[in-house]
Amino acid sequence: MPRVRTDQRPRIGLTLDWEAGGGFSQLPWYACRQNYVDAISAAGGVPCPLPHEVALVEAYLDDLDGVVVTGGAFDIDPGYYDGGAKHALTTTKDRRTAFEFGLTRGALDRDLPVLGICGGQQLLHVVLGGTLLQHIPDAVPNALAHEQPNPRTEPGHSVTVVEGTLLHRIAGVGELWVNSAHHQAADRVPAGLVVSGRAPDGVIEAIEAPGHRFAVGVQWHPEYGVSAADRPLFEAFVEASRDRT
Repeated sequence: MPRVRTDQRPRIGLTLDWEAGGGFSQLPWYACRQNYVDAISAAGGVPCPLPHEVALVEAYLDDLDGVVVTGGAFDIDPGYYDGGAKHALTTTKDRRTAFEFGLTRGALDRDLPVLGICGGQQLLHVVLGGTLLQHIPDAVPNALAHEQPNPRTEPGHSVTVVEGTLLHRIAGVGELWVNSAHHQAADRVPAGLVVSGRAPDGVIEAIEAPGHRFAVGVQWHPEYGVSAADRPLFEAFVEASRDRT
């Protein structure tokens, strides 16, 4: 039976980061930068932070209208995409990845909108059958500094947006200047997935799955509002999340 809603603001699941202890607390803790929450709220959604409870994925999805998979300073275990041995610089957060993989797969199965950001874009790519480059400098000759040295509040490099894609319709331009904070990237593109943006060195910066209501991943961090597409991207995602029947 469809859930009866008493408001018009869609509930957006927001995946949290996790640390074993230190800094904020000596015990394990969850965290999320405020600008993720602010971006969802400004676009008209209700942010709903999600602890990594794998057993509760379906219960979460019952109450959500869309999902944002956030980034973080960690990588997806290459076992998820038959990527071979871990690169020396590959670090994982296994419980977080297991949770986000199940959450994203469940959201896609229900055709709930999904927005993957940075590591979330990589996870969306893997969930849909793609593979990853474990370390860009080892795989891409003359690669850009995708771990940009300047602050994340500034752009680090440009992205060419592919005409005719959903991202192009949202952005309204063919080139974006984006912030960049990653050492891995999407590699093999599976059937049903479209590359909608690339950096000048050829690294995939944006993907989308046209067979779903809204399934978009961007390698940069639109929650900072650096590029011309960033606020429109959240607005388009939240708007897609309104139409739940």
